[in-house]
Amino acid sequence: MIKSELVQRISEQNPHLYQRDVEHIVNAILDAITEALARGDRVELRGFGAFSVKNRPARVGRNPRTGSRVEVTEKYVPFFKTGKELRERLND
Repeated sequence: MIKSELVQRISEQNPHLYQRDVEHIVNAILDAITEALARGDRVELRGFGAFSVKNRPARVGRNPRTGSRVEVTEKYVPFFKTGKELRERLND
């Protein structure tokens, strides 16, 4: 599912809301999650899961084509851990 499909589905389930308003709400939620992660905060949505940021330290990698050594810099990556309710629903 892509963001536009999510907006469409929420609009269909809530006919009293305009689709553009639903789109603004979805964008606001995603922006708030993104901003929190950029600050290094953890975002927990009970029953769904938790978003956090993990640090990947610098390392020496290999170029798969040539086999030569490549320095890979330190980076921060988003991480998602599913909540218990979501895991249970997926495994039923």
